[in-house]
Order: sequence, then structure tokens, then C-alpha cells
Amino acid sequence: MLRIVQAKDGGICRIKLAGGAISADQADAVAAGAEHFSAGEIEATNRGNLQIRGIGSEQAGLIQMLLASGLGPRDAAGDDVRNLMLSPTAGVDPLMLFDTRPLAAQVLESLETTPRLHELSAKFAVQMDGGEGLAMLEHHHDVWLSPLRLDDEIWLAFGLAGCPADDSPLGAVPLAQGHELVLAVLNRFLDLARPEQTRMRHLLLEQSPTDVVAGLGLEVRADSSVLQWRRKTTTGGNYLGSYPQQQAGMSAVGGAAPLGRLSPGMLRGAASLARTWGDGTLRVTPWQSLLLPNIAQCQVDTVLSELAQLGLLCSADEKLARLVACTGSDGCAKAQADTKGDARLLATLLASGAPASVHLSACPRSCALAHAAPATLLAQSPGHYDLYLRDAGRPGFGSLRARNLTLKEAGALLDARSRSTLDD
Repeated sequence: MLRIVQAKDGGICRIKLAGGAISADQADAVAAGAEHFSAGEIEATNRGNLQIRGIGSEQAGLIQMLLASGLGPRDAAGDDVRNLMLSPTAGVDPLMLFDTRPLAAQVLESLETTPRLHELSAKFAVQMDGGEGLAMLEHHHDVWLSPLRLDDEIWLAFGLAGCPADDSPLGAVPLAQGHELVLAVLNRFLDLARPEQTRMRHLLLEQSPTDVVAGLGLEVRADSSVLQWRRKTTTGGNYLGSYPQQQAGMSAVGGAAPLGRLSPGMLRGAASLARTWGDGTLRVTPWQSLLLPNIAQCQVDTVLSELAQLGLLCSADEKLARLVACTGSDGCAKAQADTKGDARLLATLLASGAPASVHLSACPRSCALAHAAPATLLAQSPGHYDLYLRDAGRPGFGSLRARNLTLKEAGALLDARSRSTLDD
């Protein structure tokens, strides 16, 4: 947030939220900042954060406005490393095994205030999973933690340079040692990594995971009950509409930002709904959507209707909810196509389907999505794309199925695919 970076369309201010949560007052501050200091573009990111685009020369005023609302520490190095992803339903999910928020608060405080940890890359990231039903499990993190039951107690399984959806754990520690575990892993990384090895995956090219774990100084359990454990996967799409909470009679209600973009009016309107019908907070999800927790069940339809009137996508039946797209040529010098505009056109050519099942990427960097979508359209030139389908046996986007398609051709091919293949 304190280091505004330049893009083709102006400065970008990245606001790293504490576990994806933001108060209604803070959301109002982001909306006001976007109106006063930028072109008014706010993005919900695939890491559960917000960013303001198109910032002009008056950067100091924006930063002070955001700091005054409590969004982040005043130390830039402490802000850089606050990369901790939680489920957007942390603390309210009916399937959670524990509430991750107290542990997350401990970890975030350590990241913000420990000078040595400021040596970590600004992209070094930790995921803390509480066993929720609504959780992004496919994003790779440098360190991930996920709960399992052993001897009627909650333990934290953990892995390195991977994700709970794909990887087996390296070991587990009791839940009470979760904070100690994270600090031990981060310090072990800093002990071993050379300056150019900024991510855990770089270190693991030379060091074995078992060597890293052996130096943690903790009693790590690594028997078959841990090593053979696998995290149950969750179904996508529940972030649209209502999601029943653990608390009786309450639901979380959410809608996606169209193609990841929020206007100040959308964000301000959602904040007002959170104050009126919820607990005055919002959660930003890794599916580029907003979730309003603690809505009484009798008010769910009202909140959904008002979110839809604001322009958010609250149902999988909306074709635009099926698409995710990067900034594109309007805002990025590396882009080969106007992916935002092309996605809106493509939405008119597609049938309804699973949310975010089609990804338009303007270059191979895949900034809009941190995992492979069921289908990816990789831009080759304005209005022309190569089509890839997700393939667990292939890295990156998956298997190349067609080259240099127009949007009309791509739409026809995508709709010709069986839903069981494309939208699972």
C-alpha cells in the first residue's frame, strides 16, 4: 500500500487486507480514495485483497487516507510481507475445524513487527486453512497449513511450495504450536535461502523438504496418519448468493465483482448493506468477490437483491460470472489483447456455466488467476486467442486445444465442450 507501482494506466495501490476482512468504514475510505486520487477503478484480487488503479501524481494523500482508516501498518517493509490467506468464511463456516482468525492475528503481528521477517519477498505467502467448506485450496503458497484430527485433537498439517488441494503434508504440529510453526518455517527459509532465492520453491530446488523440516527445532509428527492424510476438496461457486453459517439463522451473502472490477459506488453500497443488515464488515474472496457475513436468514433475499442492483454478480446463471480476465491492454504494457472488453463480448456468446470456468489472459504471466482454470484463452493478438484446457498432467494452463481463435470461434468451441469436462 505504501509502495505505489506504475502501470500503463497509472499507479497501482495494493491494499493487503488482514485475512481478506475489511470494515465498512474502511471500504468507504477505499471508495473515497479511488474517487479522489485515481480514475475510480478498484479491483478485487485473487489473493483476497483490493487494489486501486489509475492513480495520478497525488499519491501521498491517498496513502494517508488509507492509513488513517487503519488499513495496514505505517512501515512499508511490514506491509510488504502481510501475505496471509484465510477462507472468506473463517469463523463462521459450518465445516470449520477451528477459527483461524486468532492464530492469523498472531502471525500478522509477527510479520508486521519482526525486522528479520521483512527480509522476505513481498510475494512470499502463507495460507492458513481451518477446514472450511468455502476455501480456495488450489493457490500455491510458500507455506500452507490445514487442520486434521489426531487422537481427538486438532493438529495442523503443513506443506511447502504447494497447496492443500494437491499436496500431501510434510508433517503436523498441535494447533497450539501453529504460531511457533509458522515463525520457525519463515526463519528456516531465511537461514537457508540465498538472496536470489525469494520463494520457497526456489529453495527446494537445492534443499529437500525433509532437510528444511528437520531444522525447525519443533517436534513434528510425520507418521502415516499425517503423511497419508489429504484435505477434502470443496466445490466452487458457493461464493455467489448465500452461504449458510455455523451460527443458527445466519448466512453470508456474496456477489462477484464483474471481471474483478468494482466501482466506488459498488464498494460503498456493499459497505452500507453490511452496516444495515450484517455486522459492519465485508470479506474479499480469492474469487474476486465480496462476502457479507452475519446476515439474518430472513434478510438474505433483500441483501442479494440490493447487491445485484449495485451491479455485482450474485448467481451462476449470469454469464459474466463464468469469466475471469486480467487487466488487458488498457492498463498493462505487456498485454496482447483487451481481455476485459473481449470477456464482455465472449459472455454474450457463451451459455451459463460454472463460475469462473473460463480465464482470459493477455500474456503468459496469468496475473488474474493463480491456478489453472478449466479453460484458458491466452491472447496472441487483439481479438485472437489460443485455447487451453486444464490437464493435471501438464504444467501451466494445461493442454493446447486450438490456436489463434476469434472470440466467436472460441465461444463455439467452449460451448461444444461437455459441461462435465469444462465446468467440473
